[in-house]
Amino acid sequence: MKPYFAFQWHITDECDQRCKHCYIFSGDNDICLKQMKYEEMEKVVSSCMDMCERLERTPYFYITGGDPILHKDFWKLCELLKKHGITFGILGNPFHLTDEVCKRLYDYGCRKYQLSLDGMRETHDKFRKPGSFDTTIEKIDCIKKAGMYLAIMSTVSLANKDEFPDMIDLVVEKDVDVFAFGRYCPTSGHESKRNYQDNFFQQYHIPPLVYRSFLEKCWAKYEQYKDRHTTFQLKDHLWTLFLYEKGIFKIPENADKKMIYDGCHLAISHMTILPTGDVYACRRMESKIGNVFDSSMYDLFMSADMEKYRDFDKFEKCSKCELRGFCRGCPAVTYGYTGNMYAPDPQCWKDI
Repeated sequence: MKPYFAFQWHITDECDQRCKHCYIFSGDNDICLKQMKYEEMEKVVSSCMDMCERLERTPYFYITGGDPILHKDFWKLCELLKKHGITFGILGNPFHLTDEVCKRLYDYGCRKYQLSLDGMRETHDKFRKPGSFDTTIEKIDCIKKAGMYLAIMSTVSLANKDEFPDMIDLVVEKDVDVFAFGRYCPTSGHESKRNYQDNFFQQYHIPPLVYRSFLEKCWAKYEQYKDRHTTFQLKDHLWTLFLYEKGIFKIPENADKKMIYDGCHLAISHMTILPTGDVYACRRMESKIGNVFDSSMYDLFMSADMEKYRDFDKFEKCSKCELRGFCRGCPAVTYGYTGNMYAPDPQCWKDI
């Protein structure tokens, strides 16, 4: 197991945006917004620390929401994490960041702030809200000046894939520390709601070979900028297949075919906690395994409900692939398309 264990912790649903690919607002914009109480947050931190101590892992929290800064006890949580010597990252919005806020975040132990960029100005603002693009770009320097790593995360789909070369140019120009992207994941509907599915395929679905071509274009850009400051994180595990076919990634000669070395962190080194205390194996799909206020994080991680996400032999395509221990695509994207996380990854082009 890797030394760190990542907890994606949604402390509030409150947010300044209503992004088209948001999990919280995917089906109902009139939901009751939830916010975890401070006393409950203390219990979460304690349970996560206990789990990591028992597993000999180092806890790392990605605090998010909604926008976590909007939580009324956000700064008390930062103080609590600092008290326990836990560094953390923020997955948030740019709208409430100032030089003073960013410095305060760093002083409390925040070492990484992740912003989102889902296209150039017009496209990004369509996904999020008018003015979001300009505010995001404006706050890059604010975050970096405070000493935090600045990560830009994108969601790629048919609607924005052709803008990625320009986006890569932009993040390099702005001296962003880390750039990465993941694939658009359907958040509601499945095959039972035909109108939703038809709309999704028309607007967002990237066919497998088209996706491979997209990776090729991104890789050319990454090679162009390989000597610049920006690190290009290969977050999508289909990068492994791409690099394997190019001869850049090679399976170690002594690799155990039954061992999991890399690929999707689902049920291995990642869990998600929602404002209600519900714990998910992955936030990007329906994968609730229990509630932190009913069971310890350790018991949830070791539970039979979690074990089904580690049953790698059930993956219909990945289990037969030589890259089984290094890739496995994205089970959440697969679930979003089919309702079955074990089905073949919808963008995997291998053997088609």
